[in-house]
Amino acid sequence: MADVNRGNRPLSPHISIYRPQLTSMTSILTRITGNALLVSSLLVVWWFLAAASSPEYFALADAVLTSWFGDLVMTLSLWGLWYHTLAGVRHLIWDQGVGLDLETAYKLGYAVIGGSVLLTLLTIVII
Repeated sequence: MADVNRGNRPLSPHISIYRPQLTSMTSILTRITGNALLVSSLLVVWWFLAAASSPEYFALADAVLTSWFGDLVMTLSLWGLWYHTLAGVRHLIWDQGVGLDLETAYKLGYAVIGGSVLLTLLTIVII
């Protein structure tokens, strides 16, 4: 029998009451950083190919990557690399069945965020 009230019900009632959780946001950010790292690695490959092509083309690629915008992209890529690495370690911990309770999952999420920022700053200072 057809549902006559189908048009009167909201399609997604949970959308109005859903509050984003740290675990879901860090999971989404892991996917975003993975894709962003692909884009930044293509920029590095472009830089290498330009170095192998000609001095003029390398000068162009080097000017782009050493500009303020290139520095910003590479710094964010460095943070994304550390974040993605630490999130992967967190998933390896979870794969062992450890830290799956809500309190530990939140601690690991904050550790991944804080650790990635700290490791990014340390990498910038050291290099």
